[in-house]
Amino acid sequence: MTPVTALLLAALGGYLCGSLPFGYLAGRLRGVDIRKHGSGNIGATNVIRVLGKGIGIPVFILDLLKGWLPVWLAAGWLGTAEGVAGTALQSAGVVLTGFAAVLGHMFTFWLGFKGGKGVATTAGVLLGIHWLAMVGGLGVWLITYFVTRYVSLASMLAGVGVAGTMWVEMSRSGRKDPVMLGFGILVMVLVIVRHRANIRRILDGTEPQAGRKKETSAGE
Repeated sequence: MTPVTALLLAALGGYLCGSLPFGYLAGRLRGVDIRKHGSGNIGATNVIRVLGKGIGIPVFILDLLKGWLPVWLAAGWLGTAEGVAGTALQSAGVVLTGFAAVLGHMFTFWLGFKGGKGVATTAGVLLGIHWLAMVGGLGVWLITYFVTRYVSLASMLAGVGVAGTMWVEMSRSGRKDPVMLGFGILVMVLVIVRHRANIRRILDGTEPQAGRKKETSAGE
């Protein structure tokens, strides 16, 4: 097996794992098509609003795990692949696998390439490849959420927090990793783009805030 084949297989595995639409499946178990309720999003935030925390929190955990598991498996497998193990390709392959998992969640082929916004799955990927960036993003999310009560705004700024934490940590340690930083920046951009409808609603003053009942919800 060539190094390129190994990387492509790892990325494919990441995409397939990330594409599992747990929010949609959870809704179906309750006889609900989650895409037709709330924001229409299959992510955990909309599941919590429509079906409650009892089913929404497990969906969040599963969405997080489908980001963490493929990068954990890829790290072990690529660590034994000929031509990849012990080289820069190994870490790059793990990052590529994580990015593929996020894309799988955002654009799942099970639902016509329409999925969630990738926040929980990105958190799972970061847990496996750069936990400090995940902590930085989580800190920004919590501060923004409790100040504004906008889940969507908190999610977007968390992406900025992730990329910023990576940059600060690399600058402080003197160990530059352009692949990792590129992943953080690209995910930040994707999360913001996926929330563009929420941005319009925030500017219009119609974006719902946590704790206030509205028909349209936002967030992941």
